[in-house]
Amino acid sequence: MRLLLLGGPGAGKGTQARPIAAKFGLTHLSSGDMLRREVALGTPTGLAARGYMDRGDLVPDDVIIGMLVQPMTDAARDHGYVLDGYPRTVPQAEHGYDVGRPLDIHVQVVVYLSVPTAELVRRLLARARGVDDTRDVIANRIRVFERDTIPLLDYFTTRGEKVIEIDGTRPVEVVTAAILRELQPLA
Repeated sequence: MRLLLLGGPGAGKGTQARPIAAKFGLTHLSSGDMLRREVALGTPTGLAARGYMDRGDLVPDDVIIGMLVQPMTDAARDHGYVLDGYPRTVPQAEHGYDVGRPLDIHVQVVVYLSVPTAELVRRLLARARGVDDTRDVIANRIRVFERDTIPLLDYFTTRGEKVIEIDGTRPVEVVTAAILRELQPLA
């Protein structure tokens, strides 16, 4: 199974990716975690990404795609993946599909964690990990999500992929159970 988790910043993508990956034997690929690691290590990818991340803007497609192609290929050839944080735009999804289709590594299922904006802000302020979690940066991240990422739901639906919407405001265990229940027939 090749699964994409979509949701606003703070919706719980990383939290939900772990039990999904464990249940179905998938590799969890988090572009955010990978980027933060690259920034911390001071790699060329990290240096290219840092300014964008500090402002709450999306990191350019070529940086993300360059970082993810090999891990996605490896995971897809193994048992599949849970992808969290990429793609975030329709052009990224189109490019990912163009690259992934011939290799048979493209996304097959999308799980959208629906969480209202006020709750996303509350969660992000509560976890405040650093410079990318100030109120202004959070507001920008949510604007960018609404403008650039929400259209992916229509993109994947139009492409014929299975899109599952889950109420992400419920307790973590309830959300996890709902996701696993929806995915079980697809495994």
